[in-house]
Amino acid sequence: QVQLVESGGGLVQPGGSLRLSCAVSGSIVGINALDWYRQAPGRQRDLVATVTSDGGTNYADSVKGRFTISRDNAKGTVYLQMNSLKPEDTAVYYCHALRRSIYNYWGQGTQVTVSS
Repeated sequence: QVQLVESGGGLVQPGGSLRLSCAVSGSIVGINALDWYRQAPGRQRDLVATVTSDGGTNYADSVKGRFTISRDNAKGTVYLQMNSLKPEDTAVYYCHALRRSIYNYWGQGTQVTVSS
């Protein structure tokens, strides 16, 4: 089992920044990738950013150039730095882990609201 606990969400004005954190614990050996997803009310859950076990990263087009995903293996934490936030970034953000290419784990989510 892998446990994921997100933190760092909140209310921010348009143009502002937030950093989300996801503490990863449990059976971390064999984790292929760590991701951030988001889900706005009435919409499907979408992939925002991925960091692979070899450090490679990928981003949704909507966040490229504004968001940065990173991982600190020593601390067992993955981060999502979000800059130049827009109202359309408002969503619940979920941390996700893929292990052994078949096992999926999710955190409980953290709310991000971008509003003036």
